[in-house]
Amino acid sequence: MLRSRLWGGQSMTDSVPLCGFLFVFSIQVCFNCTSSVFAGWNSNELSLIPMKFIYLISQVVASLLPHSTVKPALFWQFLLQSYSAGFNYANRNSSSEQGYNISLKQLLLITGTVSYTTCAGALPQIFINRLGLRSSAVQTFFRSILPIPLSATLAFFNVLTVRSEESETGIQVFDHNGNPVGVSKAAGEKAVWETALSRAALFGMTATVPNLLVLLMKRVRPFQRNSLLVAPLRHISTALVLGLMIPVSFSLFPQLGTIKREQLEEELQAAAVGRHLFYHRGL
Repeated sequence: MLRSRLWGGQSMTDSVPLCGFLFVFSIQVCFNCTSSVFAGWNSNELSLIPMKFIYLISQVVASLLPHSTVKPALFWQFLLQSYSAGFNYANRNSSSEQGYNISLKQLLLITGTVSYTTCAGALPQIFINRLGLRSSAVQTFFRSILPIPLSATLAFFNVLTVRSEESETGIQVFDHNGNPVGVSKAAGEKAVWETALSRAALFGMTATVPNLLVLLMKRVRPFQRNSLLVAPLRHISTALVLGLMIPVSFSLFPQLGTIKREQLEEELQAAAVGRHLFYHRGL
């Protein structure tokens, strides 16, 4: 039988339903914030958004949790990085591609990206287990501080490699009237870098706020007395930050990007009309 622990006049057993309510409420708030991003989708696609969103939250939360062994860290990193790679590939700019079949080169890029980012994402847990780190300060660094730049870097790298063909083959550019001018490698590279930066901001901020908040709250007496409060705090803050950062990261750069005429290839500069041309950045 669970023993009831008092905290601020309320027992821990009474606070469990409250934590569940707050988590569900945070999911609803995040979904409402992100719904504007998908305003142009049809009803069938919109009906799948809550399920996809909850699935993404579970992966992000599980990948940021402090694990006891390396295997669960590798497992959750594999799920997260596979989802990210699939999302990046599905939302690329394929205007210069011939046909709809995935090439062997692209398949190898995706496989290599998922393998590399999975192992790199589990490095903090690998260091803790293999080196036998027991110091609380060192464990705090590897569990709470290192995952912040690591999450942003891996998200940036995932986009950069999965969508590298856009930089190599180029993407379609248009003039202000919507007429196609040609395929530009410079525009493709710009589109990939902008998307990679926005994804790094998304995952970097999602890792920053919950980790630093948990570190701060562990110094507060109620959380020191009741360690069970840490997990709901981490889950709720991760869901809220992720939900709020999705529309922010998607809006860092416009979906319809612009590139100056002088930045294009010489053959396109001659055919271009106006000072700026446009391209679809992808998501």
